[in-house]
Amino acid sequence: MDQLHLMAVFVAVGEEQSFAAAARRLDLSPAAVTRAIAGLEDGLGVKLLLRTTRNVRLTDAGHRYLDDVRLILSSIVEANEAAAGVNTDPQGHLSVTASVLFGKSFVVPCIVDYLQQFPRIEVSAYFLDRVVNLVEEGIDVAVRIGQLPDSSLKALRVGQVRRVLCASPEYLARNGIPMHPCDLLQHAVIAASGISPRVEWKFGGADNLATVRVKPRLTVTSNDAAIASAVAGLGITRLLSYMISEELTAGTLKIVLADYEEAPWPVNIVHRESKFGSSKVRSFIDMLATRLRANPFLN
Repeated sequence: MDQLHLMAVFVAVGEEQSFAAAARRLDLSPAAVTRAIAGLEDGLGVKLLLRTTRNVRLTDAGHRYLDDVRLILSSIVEANEAAAGVNTDPQGHLSVTASVLFGKSFVVPCIVDYLQQFPRIEVSAYFLDRVVNLVEEGIDVAVRIGQLPDSSLKALRVGQVRRVLCASPEYLARNGIPMHPCDLLQHAVIAASGISPRVEWKFGGADNLATVRVKPRLTVTSNDAAIASAVAGLGITRLLSYMISEELTAGTLKIVLADYEEAPWPVNIVHRESKFGSSKVRSFIDMLATRLRANPFLN
C-alpha cells in the first residue's frame, strides 16, 4: 500500500482521534482506514495508536511520528506547488497566531490588506495569550514576544517592546509622579496577572537593579481591564508598551519610571522550517515584517 496514503490516513486518525471521523474526513470506508493503520503499524513494527471501544489515543511513538509525518506531507505539498508554479500566485489556507492585543492592533490590519491583495487566500487567525505549538497545532506563522527557546523554527526579528509602568494624567496630578520604584509603595497598583503575575516587580539592569514587593489594589487577568482601570484613574499598572500605544497617542496614559525599565523584549515572526518556500507564507511574512518594522511603537 502507498506509504504516503498510509501517512495521510494516520494523520487524519491522529488528529480526529477517531477511525470513523477520519474515514468521513478522507471519504473512505472505516474498514479501509483500519486496514491502512494496521498496515502502517506492521510495516514500522511499532504501535502508534491505542484503541478502546470508546476512543483512540496516540502512543508516545505515535505522537512523535505524527509530528514527523505532518512535516513530511507539508513539504510534499509545498514542493508540488513550487514545481507547478503556484508560488507565483499565492493561494490556499494560511493560519496565523499572536497574542490577543497584539493580534488585534497589529496583525489584523495586515491580514485584511493581505486578503484584499490575494483573493485566493483564506486565513485562520488564532489570537491567544498562550504560546501555540506551531507543529502540533498546524500553524504557519506566529508572532512571538520575548526570548525564543532553541527550536527548529525560523525566526525573523521585526522589533522590540518594553515592559512599562503607566497611569492617567489625572491620577498622577492627584497622587504625584513616582521617582523611584520604592515610591510605588505609596501608590495604588493595578496588577495585570498575564504581564506581571508576581507581586515582586523587578526593575532596571545590573547598574540600577531594584525589586519592589507591591500590594495591588486591583488584580485582573485581562490586560484590557488593566488598561481601562488605569485610564479611569484608579492607579499605576505595568504592561507591555505596544498594549497602550493608542492611549499614549491620545494622552490618556503616561509612562512613569522609564529610567528603571528592564531591557526591551524582542518581537519575532516565527514559522516552520521548510526546504521549499511556500508563496503564501513568504508573501505574508514579507508584508507583516514590513508593517511591524515601520511601526514606531515596536522600534
